[in-house]
Amino acid sequence: MPWEELENIVREIRSSLDAKNTARDTALMRCRELTRLCALSIRAVHREDYVAGKHLLEEAQKAAFVLQTDLAPFPELLYAGYTQDALKEWVEASIVYAVVTAGPLPGPRELNVTEAAYLNGLAEAATELRRRILDLIRTDRFEEAERLLQAMDEIYEVLITMDYPDAITGNLRRATDVVRGTLERTRGELTLSLREHRLQQALQRMEDRAGPDQGE
Repeated sequence: MPWEELENIVREIRSSLDAKNTARDTALMRCRELTRLCALSIRAVHREDYVAGKHLLEEAQKAAFVLQTDLAPFPELLYAGYTQDALKEWVEASIVYAVVTAGPLPGPRELNVTEAAYLNGLAEAATELRRRILDLIRTDRFEEAERLLQAMDEIYEVLITMDYPDAITGNLRRATDVVRGTLERTRGELTLSLREHRLQQALQRMEDRAGPDQGE
């Protein structure tokens, strides 16, 4: 075999690997930025700063698009764990914003993600709703808390129907188990808080009916 042929082959391989390595380094940076934007958007939603949450979500959408576009020539990098994890965060932030603001729910096609990334992002969004529900309980906004609990319940009911191998769903079974535990705890805490709230209201009504002369 002529040595020149091997040199040409190696040169092509090296060029391809150099391009792939550069793309990987850039992708890691973009994944970190996408994850950061998604976390900030969710934080803004919890603070009820929906304008900021929406703006950060739009920035995250741009970051996700650039990430996916840059990695389109490198499918092994596009579907690598770190990339899909970042896109899963993008799904989570999008769903949290939609559910909390009672907006339209985006699907995997709209977000341009795989089914596995979408389902796992959906699961993480359900667990994130617990934090919002607890905040609502603290301010006695039980009607809104019950709405979000129902959303958690509906998400869980969808997830348990996804009976496919973990290799296809990205270990969705484990994420679904986490949702179930989170849902059960949240339902119990909301039920207990709601009962206490109603009891306090009943006692207050009794005091109001008794009037100021009761203590004389």
